[in-house]
Amino acid sequence: MTTALIADDEPHLAQYLKAQLAQAWPELQIVRTAAHGIEAAEAIAALEPDIAFLDIQMPGLTGLEVAQGIEGATRVVFVTAYDQYAVDAFEARAVDYLLKPLKAERLAACVERLQQAQPAGDGALADTLKRLLPSAAAPARLRYIRAAQGELMHQVPVDEVLFFHADDKYTIVQTATTEHLIRTPIFELAGQLDPERFWQVHRSTIINLDHLAGTRRDEQSRLFVRIRGRANELPVSRAYVHLFKAM
Repeated sequence: MTTALIADDEPHLAQYLKAQLAQAWPELQIVRTAAHGIEAAEAIAALEPDIAFLDIQMPGLTGLEVAQGIEGATRVVFVTAYDQYAVDAFEARAVDYLLKPLKAERLAACVERLQQAQPAGDGALADTLKRLLPSAAAPARLRYIRAAQGELMHQVPVDEVLFFHADDKYTIVQTATTEHLIRTPIFELAGQLDPERFWQVHRSTIINLDHLAGTRRDEQSRLFVRIRGRANELPVSRAYVHLFKAM
């Protein structure tokens, strides 16, 4: 049975696509509906669905970034309200591209293409995504974090942050000397920080590469990162291991 994942930060649109797919492709099994890019990346790594229907503009990781991190044979269909990426996607024939609002005849054509086509080669998909990613408008990046320490509020420069870690209702902002708390969830922070310097390594953790001391693998090949000045290691989930291949 063919399996698929749907990722969209608007739940009603995800459910609508799911319902439309049930009509257009009754045999297709939807194994997960993800609410943002980070959840989608981790679910794809864990479940390895045959197809991923990804919205492009999602918090945490965009659909393009999620697709870039796919290591298996999962094929990608972008489902978005933005059409500026479509030409490159079709030229490489690595992905399909559906515009919102969805039209039944267009979805039917997509289903037919997926049923007939073989999975695209990794090189074709990677080349497409390299061309697509620079096209996205770069959002403003955080320079300071307004965070609490006890009853006091502090303006913490992001340069001084070693890592961010989700802890129950709060996110820990860890510097070399102290720990602060904020209410901003990790997936929102990921979209506000400079991706060249801050890497998401786990659904609950973002690290500052400026303070990265090294990496380690254990006997089960699980990856961990070491932060300068910190004794404890931070685990890297499977969805983000590819980030460290060049290191």
